[in-house]
Amino acid sequence: MTVFKELVEQMEGLDSKLFGKDFLLTWDKSLDDIRQTLSIAKLLKYLRDSNMSAKVINSGLAISLFRDNSTRTRFSFASAANLLGLTVQDLDEAKSQIAHGETVRETANMISFMSDIIGIRDDMYIGLGHEYMLEVGRALDEGFSEGVLPRRPGIINLQCDIDHPTQSLADLLHLDNYFGGLENLKGKKMAMTWAYSPSYGKPLSVPQGIIGLMTRLGMEITLAHPEGYNLIPDVISKSSEFANNSGGSFKVTNSMDEAFKGADIVYPKSWAPYTVMQERTQLVQNQEFDGLKDLEQNCLAQNAKFKDWECTEEKMSLTKDKKALYMHCLPADITGVSCKEGEVAKSVFERYRIDTYKEASAKPYIIAAMMMGNLFEDPKKILGNLRVTNKTRMGINK
Repeated sequence: MTVFKELVEQMEGLDSKLFGKDFLLTWDKSLDDIRQTLSIAKLLKYLRDSNMSAKVINSGLAISLFRDNSTRTRFSFASAANLLGLTVQDLDEAKSQIAHGETVRETANMISFMSDIIGIRDDMYIGLGHEYMLEVGRALDEGFSEGVLPRRPGIINLQCDIDHPTQSLADLLHLDNYFGGLENLKGKKMAMTWAYSPSYGKPLSVPQGIIGLMTRLGMEITLAHPEGYNLIPDVISKSSEFANNSGGSFKVTNSMDEAFKGADIVYPKSWAPYTVMQERTQLVQNQEFDGLKDLEQNCLAQNAKFKDWECTEEKMSLTKDKKALYMHCLPADITGVSCKEGEVAKSVFERYRIDTYKEASAKPYIIAAMMMGNLFEDPKKILGNLRVTNKTRMGINK
């Protein structure tokens, strides 16, 4: 049995309902939806690694709208679109009529006449990012129902204030590959911990995405942060519920050492406190820029009280067999490299650097899989046809 056939068979019997649906929050998707996304991603990677073309679309646009800085996700979105045959068009709000007051309702329709996918990153302001994506979705629904748009483009969340599904699913695919299957993740201990950073205002969506997804797989998740660095309460509540339903566990502690003890996986990552992000959003809305400067200085001073929240060799020695898998969404704040004091010691990061690159490399395939799930009712059949046609990506087959 070929590897390709084995990967296709992983999709057999899945009751996935991704077709025609936006991919905004992982916990709004069934586990079959999650499994199908991972399977499509694996198949797409197999095709490209085998020098086989994965172009399933002859023409069309994938619109990217980044309202925050990005390297990995921006290039992953472009790579994913190109892999499937879509052309990427980046929407620069400063160069569009949005800067002159064009409404979300109008913008959504104007960019969508011949578009198939819209990827949006809007992660900096609590209560706004996810709502903006929903607003774009409502505008697209109206445009399609009124005959303005020939089809309703799908929306992919490239990170919002609540969740970062392309990151958490890339992380899950990395864990799937590392431990040899999703079934092997049940019972694995994972420490999702805050870590010190000399910067301010990092979004909550990565830790929230991790605890909101991994608790659904029977894993034992410990969330650790200094007192006051809480996440959105609703996500905490959901994660606890997911853990109970999956047979795993979820607990919160104010000790990084406690979280690391016996852990199979550690994910030390800085974020801003939920209350700080709420205050930040309010100040931005009110255009109180002096208040923003004061908030930043206060937060940096608060962060500095917890410089010992660093992923060091000493802390790694607390993990299972002293060699837990280190994960990070990148870029990490590396002590002595990218900053004087940061999230992770240089020696720890260097030991796992290639692993983090492999972790990041899963994202283009995850985004492409999200695109395929939205665009095709039977992606398994579409991918199977690609295998039969055996069209090369470049040159000749190996």
